[in-house]
Amino acid sequence: MKRIPRIALARRVALPVLIVWLMALAFVGGNLSGYSIRSALAAEERPAEFAIFWEAWDFVATHFVDREKVDYTAMIYGAIEGMLATLGDDGHTTFLSPDDVAMHQASLQGSFEGIGAYVSMEDGNLTIVAPINGSPAEAAGILAGDIILAVNGESIAGQSLAQVIFLIRGPANSEVVLTVLHPDAQEPVTVSIIRDKIEIHSVSWSAIPGTELAYVAIAQFSAGMGQELETALQEISALRTFQGIVLDLRNNPGGFLQQAIHANSQFLPKGDVILIESDADKNEIIYRSRGWGYARDIPLVVLINEGTASAGEITAGALKENERALLIGETTFGTGTVLKQFDLSDGSAILLGVTNWLTPKGHLIKNQGVTPNIEIEQPASSKVVDADLLRFMAADELSTLEDAQFLKALEQLGVDLTTSLRLQSGQRPAPRAHAGPE
Repeated sequence: MKRIPRIALARRVALPVLIVWLMALAFVGGNLSGYSIRSALAAEERPAEFAIFWEAWDFVATHFVDREKVDYTAMIYGAIEGMLATLGDDGHTTFLSPDDVAMHQASLQGSFEGIGAYVSMEDGNLTIVAPINGSPAEAAGILAGDIILAVNGESIAGQSLAQVIFLIRGPANSEVVLTVLHPDAQEPVTVSIIRDKIEIHSVSWSAIPGTELAYVAIAQFSAGMGQELETALQEISALRTFQGIVLDLRNNPGGFLQQAIHANSQFLPKGDVILIESDADKNEIIYRSRGWGYARDIPLVVLINEGTASAGEITAGALKENERALLIGETTFGTGTVLKQFDLSDGSAILLGVTNWLTPKGHLIKNQGVTPNIEIEQPASSKVVDADLLRFMAADELSTLEDAQFLKALEQLGVDLTTSLRLQSGQRPAPRAHAGPE
């Protein structure tokens, strides 16, 4: 699955940035007449590697018949996108237009205007990872696993992920019409959605009815997530009635590295390794749990799936390899690259993978992901639990849930759904559950 992982922190500039800078310089320095961009650099200043590029540019600028369709800005952006695509860091290293930069920054701050859904590009299809709880997308019937075929009646075939997101997003109270193919459906349907301001609460929690367990979900590692998680765990620990936590990281696209460190520090003893950061020269930085933690002893089970990415994978890997939690679900996405945003002179930017993330035991996350201790696959269209659902659910309704991953987590924390729906005496796992074989 190709998700949309988010920005993290990094330090090192890679060589491709120089190439992007040179191309951007040519773009800004010219007058957009096409050929003048070519001549903006004297022959002796042009890198030899660019000879074929400029040959192709000249042919387009001089000979293409439909002159009104030649968009030199789009040509430059397309060249940058193509260059980054050759790096093989699909879904992570990417180019952002000025509009994309604004949307990217807004989403990491926890709010934006649109339909409210996480999306990804899978095998060339724009796919809904999950609608955000309470969003216009959810209210309109958009499902996890839906494939978007058209926006406002226009096919999106051949368009990039960023281009389609730009079409779908828009001001609150405006309408967008999507043509979607639901999972397992034979024919697409048309769905009208009224956009709204989407507020993303990074952390939500609820007591699990009929048990002595708490459910905690981290939607993304955006700015302020660490404080939200700390507040939730303080509330949980203050009640002193909870004997375990189900931590849900499913469909978590990632976020800021420092927020992931803050989150892990709530669960791991001070000094435990959270991750290892390795650059192109194999220089390493080790990040460890620090400060105070409000859930370092309580039994913990973590839910993951293919939508768990970036900082979500850091957290899952650290909790697993420090033998702090059991992981249930599916192997994570496998991003594992630290992104640094490099701003270009026209307001666009590139998010470039500059270092790799390694788990505490030195395993590479990129293209491999983090594997669960207990693997349970379930369709993307399955209705998964969330804090709102649990908050208003009766205890006897738990066994009717179709979220097999969540039910397995309850089982691992000692809940017997066939009898008392209570945490059984003597069945509580040790605070630091042992991970299975790698």
